[in-house]
Amino acid sequence: MGGTNPYIEKPKVEKATRRFKITFVNLNKTIEVDPDAPSCGTGIPGSVLDIALRSGVDIDHACGGVCACSTCHVWIKKGLKSCSDPTDAENDMLDLAPDLKSSSRLSCQCVPNGAEDLEVEIPSWNRNLVREGH
Repeated sequence: MGGTNPYIEKPKVEKATRRFKITFVNLNKTIEVDPDAPSCGTGIPGSVLDIALRSGVDIDHACGGVCACSTCHVWIKKGLKSCSDPTDAENDMLDLAPDLKSSSRLSCQCVPNGAEDLEVEIPSWNRNLVREGH
């Protein structure tokens, strides 16, 4: 499942123009991001969720990445200033997320511009290691 949510404002994003890295700190995995790589079709193209899924990092996303839940909640530990600003819709969904921090973002909506590398933590309660159909 993926696509867009026609009921929310589209975020203003500045897509990356150069390679950068995202380190998922609690998974000890670093991904070099190619800004020209095709989208996986989940979340905003170029979002942390899109990059993670196309690189084999599983982040739970019950709504399919359309900003209709808070299951893809992550903490941006480093590089938050290089990410798109959250919309009102994202902030509304984040209000439903457990353990909210000032660095909390929905990975489906958070688009880094590549100005700096990111460090992202996926909360332990959000790492769905066993799923039906897998």
